[in-house]
Amino acid sequence: MRLALFDLDHTLIPFDSGMAWTRHLVREGALDAGAPQRYLEFCHQYVAGTLDIHAMHRASMAPLAAFAPAQLHAWRKGFALDIAAQLPQGMRDLVARHRERGDLCAIVTATSRLVAEPFAQAFGIEHLVATEAVMRDGRPSGEIDGLPCYREHKLTKVQRWLAGVPAPALTAFEASWFYSDSASDLPLLQAVSHPVAVRPDARLREHALAAGWSVLDTM
Repeated sequence: MRLALFDLDHTLIPFDSGMAWTRHLVREGALDAGAPQRYLEFCHQYVAGTLDIHAMHRASMAPLAAFAPAQLHAWRKGFALDIAAQLPQGMRDLVARHRERGDLCAIVTATSRLVAEPFAQAFGIEHLVATEAVMRDGRPSGEIDGLPCYREHKLTKVQRWLAGVPAPALTAFEASWFYSDSASDLPLLQAVSHPVAVRPDARLREHALAAGWSVLDTM
């Protein structure tokens, strides 16, 4: 049995899913026009390695508690239609090759499940390991349920997901891949047999070249 794991932002897609979702909500009138700039500041913190993911999640999710679940569902349907045409064909083909071989596939992302799920569906990837929101009456409270799917916690959450599928332990697969653009994902990249750096940031590129990992710059 083989395993293929995919980061989402700047890996499967060449943009930030959270920013795309934020802009979608601005167009729908759910968020004010300053929301993308506030989100961008969190992105700068991510690149600098100073991100408080709980604060980012709270800023992105808490405003949605004011809206009925049916409205959130309608916005997500519209978002899914918006992003369908933005998925790179090269990454669609890569996912399809893994699926056609029968590999167990999952997206593993720091993005909230609420935002990431439409992307998983668009790529035809059944499994999604993501940051989970605390939900109250069908609405996100702004708090994270359990561990955020971020940095070293990605590895922990993948191990827990595999145990629940159920599937072999990560080290027991015949072969395993993880595709990512970010050095923040090094714990999970180092845990698979075939780590792949996709349009990597400077730190990950340096590490990947030194370690002899595959590097994909065009997909």
